[in-house]
Amino acid sequence: MAKCAICNKGVYFGKSVSHSHRKSNKIWKSNIKSTRVKTKDGNKRIHVCTSCLKNVKAERV
Repeated sequence: MAKCAICNKGVYFGKSVSHSHRKSNKIWKSNIKSTRVKTKDGNKRIHVCTSCLKNVKAERV
């Protein structure tokens, strides 16, 4: 699974607990998108989570 290039957010692991208190493994996946970024060398594709992508778009406006 990819990680965010800005905040390093990735997959989180834990336990899912039912009403009867039985525990099973659970995975939380981050909402990561592949975006294109302009650099000195040209266009580059990086993985960015949507919260970082939203913050970057808000700063541009």
